[in-house]
Amino acid sequence: MSKKVIVTGGAGFIGSHTVVELDKAGFTPVIVDNFCNSEKEVIARLSKLTSKPPTLHEVDCLDSDAMARVFEQEGDVYGLIHFAAHKAVGTSVEKPLMFYQNNIGSLVSVLEVMQKFDVRRFVFSSSCTVYGQPDSLPVTEQSPQKPAESPYGRTKQFCEQIILDHIATGLPLGAVTLRYFNPIGAHESSLIGELPIGTPENLIPYITQTAAGIREKLTIFGDDYDTPDGTAIRDYIHVVDLANAHVKSLEWIDSQTKKSFNEVFNVGTGRGSSVLEAVRAFEAATGAKLNYEIGPRRTGDVVETYASTEKSKKILGWTPERDLQTAMKDAYNWQLSLAKRELSSS
Repeated sequence: MSKKVIVTGGAGFIGSHTVVELDKAGFTPVIVDNFCNSEKEVIARLSKLTSKPPTLHEVDCLDSDAMARVFEQEGDVYGLIHFAAHKAVGTSVEKPLMFYQNNIGSLVSVLEVMQKFDVRRFVFSSSCTVYGQPDSLPVTEQSPQKPAESPYGRTKQFCEQIILDHIATGLPLGAVTLRYFNPIGAHESSLIGELPIGTPENLIPYITQTAAGIREKLTIFGDDYDTPDGTAIRDYIHVVDLANAHVKSLEWIDSQTKKSFNEVFNVGTGRGSSVLEAVRAFEAATGAKLNYEIGPRRTGDVVETYASTEKSKKILGWTPERDLQTAMKDAYNWQLSLAKRELSSS
């Protein structure tokens, strides 16, 4: 019998790619999503990439009673991967209460329901923002957590502590916390990818939309940082590589003999690239030329961060396989496929 894994936020950018990789690895993904930041059309696209159409429950994770009904309907649940959270740094500065309510409340709800139904495998979607502006690079899992630069980052810090406090009670729960760096790219089929609602707050969809003519120009937030070219540096990881880290995490949890634990892993490439380097990589990978300008720094952004991935490689046996140009090419192909769908439906 296939192992059912509930994927909250499974119609979102990272969640949808993880659904595909779970299916490839022999798991049965079950999607829970309220579509506040995703589109229902994603489910149909996923059906073309998985061995069978994934089960969908249109539920808000904040509703613990509705979540309990999902567990009741699904029966034997093997584990849960929790993606469902608001994630835009800029929006979190403008609407902090919305982020605290959703990101923290949904985690508490999910953990309560998992405890009620004795589900013992848990993978949490965290972020490198928990490190704040690091003192030294690369960032390791032991790097001290500085004050977060945004309410979004603080919600991830709080959520990580909630998981630790929950496990400290001694209940049987094997948890893995994955601290993502900067997920980019799309599935090579161009059937799924990042679908920002409204104006993108992440760099890559803004790049692809500018190249596709949807946006007039790209604004680079700041060129006066203390970096080689003055623009901020990030660790950009292909979303399919990131999705595979979740599969490896579930498999690793099963290999452990302890009944209660939480292990933290960085998920990045181990290499930092500046915003201007990302722009050049996009142009090299696609042949497109970008119209961009330099703007002021953006509140909530750190100067430079990239991951040490030694722990993930050694313990999880996970290594990223796709480079920056591949991610850029896949992201642009995804953007072009969206344009073709719009033309065919008009």
